[in-house]
Amino acid sequence: MGAWLRDRFPDRVDVGGMLASGRFVYDDSRPVRDDDPYAPHTFVWFHRDLREEVEVPGDLPVLHRDERIVVVDKPPFLATIPRGRHVRQSVVVRLREELGLPELSPLHRLDRITSGVLMLAAERRWRGPYQVMFEHGTVSKTYRALAPWRADLTFPMTVSNHLRKERGVWQAEVVPDAPPNAETLIEVESRVGELAVYRLTPRTGKTHQLRMHLNGLGLPIVDDPLYPEVVERSVDDFTRPLQLLASELSFTDPIDGTARRYVSTRRLPLAPSPGSAS
Repeated sequence: MGAWLRDRFPDRVDVGGMLASGRFVYDDSRPVRDDDPYAPHTFVWFHRDLREEVEVPGDLPVLHRDERIVVVDKPPFLATIPRGRHVRQSVVVRLREELGLPELSPLHRLDRITSGVLMLAAERRWRGPYQVMFEHGTVSKTYRALAPWRADLTFPMTVSNHLRKERGVWQAEVVPDAPPNAETLIEVESRVGELAVYRLTPRTGKTHQLRMHLNGLGLPIVDDPLYPEVVERSVDDFTRPLQLLASELSFTDPIDGTARRYVSTRRLPLAPSPGSAS
């Protein structure tokens, strides 16, 4: 088993040390020994070492809370769920502790670098009815983005194409001649010198859809680290927030039938947070 674990994990994992300290265990909690015979179809469990996480600056105000849902105004750089190098610095982990809601879970996702309105189910029993809304596209979402102004383009404009995002690849891509699976209504809300604030109404929810649709028009969102080119930045660099804001969320409540609408208190341009890492 020791040989298999060394082959399975990269060099940065101290397999020998973890085996010696009993940190690999079987389903019945018995420690895995280095010289145990290899056993196929066997589950082996362990807790990985987590890095010391830098606290993400910015507040996380609660816009609404009742027995069924919690709606927050997420700052940039705070992950929605714990994953990868962001565990404690995630909306779910923070709010489960702060609000005393151990079953709190997101009903949709915002990228780590995207700000704005995020809705979560307060308890597992309420997740289903609200999740169905997002799956069926009956939730109205409005975003705002700061991007270059182009006088040669006419708005409002609807962008529709086929987007594909491969796992493990940073950027999404447009698939030519494929049936459209992503659609966004783009409107100009205001001019800011050589830039403009665009109001974005997505009618679908593909990964990186808004960033791709603006970039495809030659209007990359200000401080986008992926489009048009991938820019290497430290995960602890908070100096250049993506100028994309999930500004409004509205729907008819599936439980009581009331009309609900939640609006972000944030405004573009989003400023760098005090104490940002360089």
